[in-house]
Amino acid sequence: MKEEKTLYIVVPCYKEQEVLPETSKRLMKKLRDLEASGKISKSSRVMFVNDGSSDDTWPIISRLHAEHPEYFSGVNLSRNRGHQNALLAGLLTAVKKADMIISMDADLQDDINAVDAMVDAYHEGYEVVYGVRSKRETDTFFKRFTAEGFYKVMKALGVDIVFNHADYRLMSKRAVEGLAQFSEVNLFLRGIVPQIGYKSTTVTYERAERFAGESKYPLKKMLAFAADGITSFSVKPIRLVFNAGIIIFVVSLIMLIYSIIRKMTGVTSDGWASLMVSIWMLGGLQLLGLGIVGEYIGKIYNETKRRPRFIIESVLDQDGEA
Repeated sequence: MKEEKTLYIVVPCYKEQEVLPETSKRLMKKLRDLEASGKISKSSRVMFVNDGSSDDTWPIISRLHAEHPEYFSGVNLSRNRGHQNALLAGLLTAVKKADMIISMDADLQDDINAVDAMVDAYHEGYEVVYGVRSKRETDTFFKRFTAEGFYKVMKALGVDIVFNHADYRLMSKRAVEGLAQFSEVNLFLRGIVPQIGYKSTTVTYERAERFAGESKYPLKKMLAFAADGITSFSVKPIRLVFNAGIIIFVVSLIMLIYSIIRKMTGVTSDGWASLMVSIWMLGGLQLLGLGIVGEYIGKIYNETKRRPRFIIESVLDQDGEA
């Protein structure tokens, strides 16, 4: 008989008081079913990570742990650090006691039933199992177009990323320990996890509508997240600016020769329109180039400070409060 393995489900939470009661109920049932089937051990847990929420998220997590300590754990960050840092905090805390860890969002958009297929894949020898959306029918046209465009741009820039995969995945203990060796402050886990290596596979699922509450990723945050992902894993934007500079320089030489010839043949004109277009185009390209270079310099600045990615205030787990 195969040895039962411990599963921890890590769920980052930021102002999720509306959805947590239902999320906890469904996840507890899922753990019970997996335990009954012998796929996981009875020491398996759901670990909610409170990312500095200002609502009742942490009191709800504390109550869940008090009522069902055999199913629920909690990690409370000292302040809001963002989804990626909260997720990492949960992973690095859970890895101390888990054989495999599944990360998922609290909003119930990720299909909980896909957990079974992920656990089965783990038992088959896979150390990283990516949850991949089979379709995006629940998204608006704008969300679907921009999201799929983001993955395609990342691929075109040479980033190793799984198409239509967010942060719903299973990682073995060894894979999370490998993740812990990546020390960058600017986290983009969708790009980092494939860098770990190890045997991996995918599980497809259909993403549902958010059960309750509001999305924590409005357009502004989505754009910032995309920019972080691109600049954290590719230098191609800088190379594009460099190539654009070469092309403009060559064009300017051609225009210089053309202007000299026109002057020597006596064919001259005021040239106001062409002058204005050139000034605006070159000025815009210069500002764009400075902005891209500045984004990379900002990343370097943040990395060199080596500030902690998160600070844990308290942990509720099998051993009580720490």
